[in-house]
Amino acid sequence: MSTYRDFANRGSARATVLKTVGTRERRSHLTAPRVPTVGIDIGGTKVMAGVVDADGVILEKVRTETPDKSKSPKVVEDTICELVLDLSDRHDVHAVGIGAAGWVDADRSKVLFAPHLAWRNEPLRDALSARLAVPVLVDNDANTAAWAEWRFGAGRGEDHLVMITLGTGIGGAILEDGQLKRGKYGVAGEFGHMQVVPGGHRCPCGNRGCWEQYSSGNALVREARELAVADSPVAYNIIDRVGGSVHDITGPLITELAREGDAMCVELFQDIGQWLGVGIANLAAALDPSCFVIGGGVSAADDLLIGPARDAFRRHLTGRGYRPEARIAKAQLGPEAGMVGAADLARLVARRFRRTNRRRVERHERYERYAQALRNPSSVRPTQEPPT
Repeated sequence: MSTYRDFANRGSARATVLKTVGTRERRSHLTAPRVPTVGIDIGGTKVMAGVVDADGVILEKVRTETPDKSKSPKVVEDTICELVLDLSDRHDVHAVGIGAAGWVDADRSKVLFAPHLAWRNEPLRDALSARLAVPVLVDNDANTAAWAEWRFGAGRGEDHLVMITLGTGIGGAILEDGQLKRGKYGVAGEFGHMQVVPGGHRCPCGNRGCWEQYSSGNALVREARELAVADSPVAYNIIDRVGGSVHDITGPLITELAREGDAMCVELFQDIGQWLGVGIANLAAALDPSCFVIGGGVSAADDLLIGPARDAFRRHLTGRGYRPEARIAKAQLGPEAGMVGAADLARLVARRFRRTNRRRVERHERYERYAQALRNPSSVRPTQEPPT
């Protein structure tokens, strides 16, 4: 009969095992198998897939347009499967990682909501793993981009990192001590919907004054188009460039004109850069990271954007002058960051998958030996009970 001391000792041993497992998980990227995996980045306009090695090097990349959001989720799944199978013809793929532009649950199995696709509580991981016959990992695209920058890009060596992705809106991710912080329900990092101007511009999320309404690609284009519609003298250059068609004003065009020295476009980048710095200062007060990495399409403006952001950050930082300042760096991996990060995270699933399969095989072999011993008691005598 078990005594209390035996029970206590077992509890202590269990606690030690759990502590060891926790440490191993925090360092799992160091022990994951160095095998090629596929990373997939799903956005509102394109699906990009690539085979990535253990050093973050893209061995091959393919892309296609995202199926229209009015179509069924299966259409998007079909597109993903086609890309993976195409790459599998030329590479030994061990796992697939997916970075989705949407909310992913804490188990990284379901896409709770994707604004650009018809995914609502979609069990994407199970649906794809059943079709592809390899392990599948699903995560938010900002999380996968942050992981890639921490592993291979601008965030290398940082133990407390915040990623901010500036595109149509603002996404984000938090990485601490080698772990992505996803929150209780998996939707942490939605920085773009922090309210910075009460009663401000209406946001598609339903609220007013969200940060992304003042510092994003949408904000940049909206301001430029408003000046053009008003026939402002400062907008004559961009109006001439688009031949009077205001709807042809885009973020890349504004960036191009700003680099050429157009005063209005430079000022617009200064404005959204100022708002970016204000938001970063707020995040520093809440999270106190050592580094902010700025990625996404709008970050291609480089110092036109990041310079004003740094200035505003220093002016609005709580306790400025009496505390260390976080480094603000531009992302290094560009539009492939989400794909590379998804592939690298998938290697962790490949490790667990391979270990589980190995244990299953070993358990089966033990059963076979035990069964053989029972069938031939004279030749081989069983010395232990069958494994459980």
